Amino acid sequence: MLETIRAQGAIARIDIARETGMSPATVTAISAELLEAGLIREVQPEAKPTTGKRGRPRVSLALRGDAHKIAGIKVAHSSITVLVIDFEGNELVDHDMPLVQARMEPEQLCNAIVTALEQCCRKGSIGLADISGLCVGMAGLVDATRNFVYWSSSLTSRNVDMGAHLGQHLNCAIFVENDANLVAKAEHLFGKGRDVSDFIVITIEHGVGMGVVIDDEIYRGTRGCGAEFGHTKVQLSGALCQCGQRGCLEAYVGDYALLREARLLSDEATPQSIGQLSAAAREGDALAGSILERAGRMFAMGLANIINIFDPELIIVSGTHSSMDYLLTPQVIEEMRQSVVQVDAPLPEVVQHSWGQLMWAKGAAAYAVEKVSAQCVRRLVLDAV
Repeated sequence: MLETIRAQGAIARIDIARETGMSPATVTAISAELLEAGLIREVQPEAKPTTGKRGRPRVSLALRGDAHKIAGIKVAHSSITVLVIDFEGNELVDHDMPLVQARMEPEQLCNAIVTALEQCCRKGSIGLADISGLCVGMAGLVDATRNFVYWSSSLTSRNVDMGAHLGQHLNCAIFVENDANLVAKAEHLFGKGRDVSDFIVITIEHGVGMGVVIDDEIYRGTRGCGAEFGHTKVQLSGALCQCGQRGCLEAYVGDYALLREARLLSDEATPQSIGQLSAAAREGDALAGSILERAGRMFAMGLANIINIFDPELIIVSGTHSSMDYLLTPQVIEEMRQSVVQVDAPLPEVVQHSWGQLMWAKGAAAYAVEKVSAQCVRRLVLDAV
């Protein structure tokens, strides 16, 4: 019921019954408990000129924004981004804290996360104790059901119970999720996947990630390790990936892989960013052009595999920088088309969505709000027993 109210903004009880299939009496009973718990509020209808019609105006229900403050956190290669929202989803304050090192031991990373959160709260004049819950988005293999990280490019250790580590520093509900899944969540709620039930998000930054939405739900796999697009194999005994294996797609498409190849093959000053590498290619640098061309061919192979396996309605290629055009050139799309199983039906649409780090944090915050809402409802049910 909370999610129905959240989706509508403000909705009358009778309309909630119609949307959810619950009886009006059940809706009235549950809404009374939610009102008493301070999670929702009544919204009086605006006064209108007398029309002569009888009957009492319908009172709507809306979430109480001040019921909870929630933080979404994205751990990236060079920074930690924090976004704090209220229970309605309104953005209160955001903050980006640079990182001195990309990979850390679990306690070091926890300290960095807490520091970034504290800085964000101070910036918004919010007490750290006022944060009801937070979600941390990380690249890597994450079991969100246990807040457990099997492997991440942000950690020097494997098999880390990040939820337990963070719980030693923070007194609030803590959730840990794969960052690409959180981008899929953000795209589904706020972005290009708003009206699509089955779509795939591919994230391109330091590494390569994927979030899969099927029937409006994120697919994670049995161990929480599903949809690891960046670690699908495209070359037997190929380039070394940061995960430790060889031949992963990420080792040919991820930012670090392209810059690594530029350093290895050039004796001159090498690009320090994908933007610089792309600019060099546009200016006629043959080496830069060949690196990006191979990345595009590998990416086309990966896109074709995704379509052959999932057959989604939409594929969204998302990233933190705007210089991803080399991955979606007409040649790349044509190579993808040639490698897809041919049927007499249109191929999925492939679109690009470039944004900053805040999008990841926004998805993390949205996920945390859902989880905190579910916890609140469970507590109400237990109290009623």
